[in-house]
Amino acid sequence: MSTPHLPPVLLIHGWAGSFERTWVKGGLADLLRDSGREVLSFDLPGHGTSLKSHDPADYADLASAVFARLDATTLPIDAVGFSLGAITLLGAVVRQPSRFRKVVLAGIGDGVFEPHDPRRTDKILAGLEGRAAPDDLTARIFGKIGNEPHNDPRALAAVLRRPRQEPFTVSQLGNVTAEVLVALGDKDFSAPADRLAAAFVHGRLASLKGVDHFRTPESFEFIDAVLDFLES
Repeated sequence: MSTPHLPPVLLIHGWAGSFERTWVKGGLADLLRDSGREVLSFDLPGHGTSLKSHDPADYADLASAVFARLDATTLPIDAVGFSLGAITLLGAVVRQPSRFRKVVLAGIGDGVFEPHDPRRTDKILAGLEGRAAPDDLTARIFGKIGNEPHNDPRALAAVLRRPRQEPFTVSQLGNVTAEVLVALGDKDFSAPADRLAAAFVHGRLASLKGVDHFRTPESFEFIDAVLDFLES
């Protein structure tokens, strides 16, 4: 049974993840349901149960998939996004801020204000395609995740090669009326995130002690921070 006075919660996973493997396996979905919240399942295009195109152009506007998922939901919702899911969620929030009550952005930082660096994409692609240097642990981890049996590596590569939009601006984020929690591990390569959190009218930063990028969705520190933030 959902909690009458609190809205549904949309959960958006990161690159090479899925609703099932990120939020159900990690425990957050069930904990939210146990607290009485309705949880909206969602797989990013190219992931999980979604269609898996191999054309990068089909992933140019990931935020549109969020709005397609929310078409039947008229009231403002709560939402949690991790990594690529957080970037996608942020794009949706900036475009239609009135659709969101509380927002958690995890695994992203001040880099959202900078133009896309293709070297970062190349690093992940090298891992995905088995070209990463033996000592490039980050690329190799991305490659291992992307090549797990449930994934389509060609679709994931197309997601990485998608046309990129302009970086976010402080003024755009300043128009967001939702409460925003930026949750970032102190060992995450996306750090820092002070400027990102400060750009929102109602934003704050939660630093997750001892947590790196890949462990974020299932870390107790992250889950506790999300539950505390969304409970009212």
